[in-house]
Amino acid sequence: MLDSLPLVTVVTPSFNQASYLEAALQSVLEQDYPAIEYIVIDGGSHDGSLDTLRKYSARLSHWRSEKDLGQTDAINKGFALGTGQVFAWLNSDDVYLPGAIRGAVSFLQSHPHVGMVYGSAFYIDERGEIVARYPAAPTDLRGLRRGRTTIPQQAMFFRSRLWRMVGPLDASFYYAMDYDLWVRIASVSRIAFVDQPWAHFRLHGGSKSLREASRCWPEMMRVHFRDGGSHFSILYAKSLIRRVVEPIMPLRIRFWRWRYRVQQARSSGR
Repeated sequence: MLDSLPLVTVVTPSFNQASYLEAALQSVLEQDYPAIEYIVIDGGSHDGSLDTLRKYSARLSHWRSEKDLGQTDAINKGFALGTGQVFAWLNSDDVYLPGAIRGAVSFLQSHPHVGMVYGSAFYIDERGEIVARYPAAPTDLRGLRRGRTTIPQQAMFFRSRLWRMVGPLDASFYYAMDYDLWVRIASVSRIAFVDQPWAHFRLHGGSKSLREASRCWPEMMRVHFRDGGSHFSILYAKSLIRRVVEPIMPLRIRFWRWRYRVQQARSSGR
């Protein structure tokens, strides 16, 4: 039966994330799906991450620690080693939820016309406490080109044949390499959303999602203009608005936390 299941290659890029790395590893290794090829590419950490990798080395398909060109380069290196029919990457400060991989594979098996599937996710903080629900929602090539980036990367799975068609990640991107990949995949295949929680997206002081989010939209605009987009577009208008409100964006985390607690209190009747 194991031979009949598609092999799923999961790549974790990591660099000095010892505080969160073990949780990420465990979330992959404890999945209830048996056909997983797990590859960890570490960028030469010096914070104790290697001790964690050695601890789990017998359960990893491959791992290495060496200086690289950053997250994008590490992901490309991992997928270059991958042999699975389904690819995914999980950053070392994020975690899968139980059943995520089985759910993604089941959907892809029952929808052969879909090349990429993604689920929903929750934002969590340093302690692993839920801060808010990620605004995951359906999108497509048209939506992506209009800035409807409602895909939580942590909950994304795609067929490896698409990687061979449109990959690898563009190493010149620091932040929006996932958006670039989504656009390229959506240009050759259907993508689908499953409204099931598959991952936790961790926000913390060292995460570039908070620290360097200002680099996202300029890189998205590179994709936009590369693919023939103009200044007279919804995406470009959104980028201008984002530039104005960028200084207050860190406050959204506090708002999300407050809103989530209010919603939970209401749902429990307190």
